[in-house]
Amino acid sequence: MVDEPTIYVVDDDDALRDSLDFLLAAAGFSAKVFESASSFLGVLSRVQAGCLITDIRMPDMDGLELLKRVKRERPWLPVIMMTGHGDVPLAVEAMKLGANDFIEKPFEDQRLIDMIRAAMTSATDALKGETASAQIMSRVAALSQRERQVLEGLVTGLSNKAIARDYGISPRTVEVYRANVMTKMQATNLSELVRLAMRAGVLKD
Repeated sequence: MVDEPTIYVVDDDDALRDSLDFLLAAAGFSAKVFESASSFLGVLSRVQAGCLITDIRMPDMDGLELLKRVKRERPWLPVIMMTGHGDVPLAVEAMKLGANDFIEKPFEDQRLIDMIRAAMTSATDALKGETASAQIMSRVAALSQRERQVLEGLVTGLSNKAIARDYGISPRTVEVYRANVMTKMQATNLSELVRLAMRAGVLKD
């Protein structure tokens, strides 16, 4: 994602859209406002980075349905729901569907700004975590069958001799495989190898 993050606001209230457009610009954000869920969905395929702020109650398509569509097509995009008084049950439902947070109207400007920043940071951290996990999984996939067996033995605490005995090979051969495993997994020591194995699901925490 290389594009500048954009805050997308979806609300059928003209005055609120204008107010949020001004607020977000003053806070240093690039913002785009939409009067309906369908108008936002028209540009969703081009959304690359940012945060969606949407009202939960809107004519035609409501915020919950919009949330479902967004999470199917752009699961990494953080979503903040704006709710009216008494809409907490709907907000809870939205959180279950993947919304990052919700804020009740009327709200303090700074609270919304803080919420946006927190949601975007959380989304960025999650994306980095997913990327790192995928990289680790690819390292495990690159291991040969014997290297995978040695890896499993090492991270469960077996000695070279025990691994050698289990697979009918010499301790010296295990040392060779162990070196290969450390190189392919990009681990500098055994504790790091254990952490990587846990991340890849080889060793359950």
